[in-house]
Amino acid sequence: MSIVIHHNPACGTSRNVLELIRASGTEPVVIEYLDTGWTRPQLLALFAAAGLTPREALRTSKSPAAELGLLDESVADEALLDAMISHPVLVNRPIVASPKGVRLCRPSELVLDLLDVLPPGPVAKEDGSLVIDSQGQRVG
Repeated sequence: MSIVIHHNPACGTSRNVLELIRASGTEPVVIEYLDTGWTRPQLLALFAAAGLTPREALRTSKSPAAELGLLDESVADEALLDAMISHPVLVNRPIVASPKGVRLCRPSELVLDLLDVLPPGPVAKEDGSLVIDSQGQRVG
């Protein structure tokens, strides 16, 4: 199994995760989910594998979640899933699947747990914060 990233190229965290995967020497399968959309079985499988509920995977900022009335805790998971299928941006990102598991990689350093090999350091995020030091050790 290769690494799969459900990616939004407009998202800095998603770009950081993609670059961390590539820096580890792996070229992942990149799924730009805003273009491809989601299916109910796909979301249910990803959320189950990552140990997430639809509410935990809901992107609440920079999304139409508030306008759609999805922030109210009384909104059922089925309604959240329906909204995520209609509006793919409602799914928080990036979600990464690897042989080591599935994870919502926010913050981006969480992807390091899914890699077989850490990228050689130093490696920094777009904002300049160090993720891997010059000795190849995780920072933080």
